[in-house]
This record gives sequence, structure tokens and C-alpha cells, in this order.
Amino acid sequence: MRQPIAGFHRDEEQHWVAELACGHCQHVRHDPPWLERSWVTTAAGRASMLGFELNCVKCDQGAPKDL
Repeated sequence: MRQPIAGFHRDEEQHWVAELACGHCQHVRHDPPWLERSWVTTAAGRASMLGFELNCVKCDQGAPKDL
């Protein structure tokens, strides 16, 4: 199920985590060459992705909210 990004925070290892509107969280790492997400490295880049929809596997599984 696709859910919009509502915000961001860092985890205990300082990796960026997207907070989805459904209450679930999802890591959004920039780890080239496997994952190209350079937008996550700047505040402006992250702000530009607010509202962008990510596939939420936790919603598909009926998992409880993370937040």
C-alpha cells in the first residue's frame, strides 16, 4: 500500500527514516551504487519529498503503527 511521507527523523545509527502518514516508519538511505537517494542528504531534499508516496509493506501486513 502506498503511503505519503509526513516527516523524517534519524535513528540511533543516524540513518534517515521517513515517517509515513499511516504511522509506520521506513529507512530512506542514500547508499550508492545500490540506492540512489541523494535527496535524503539535505534538508531541502527531504522537504521536497514530503507527500511523496512510498510502498508501505507494514500496512500490507497489517502491522501496528510505529509512531
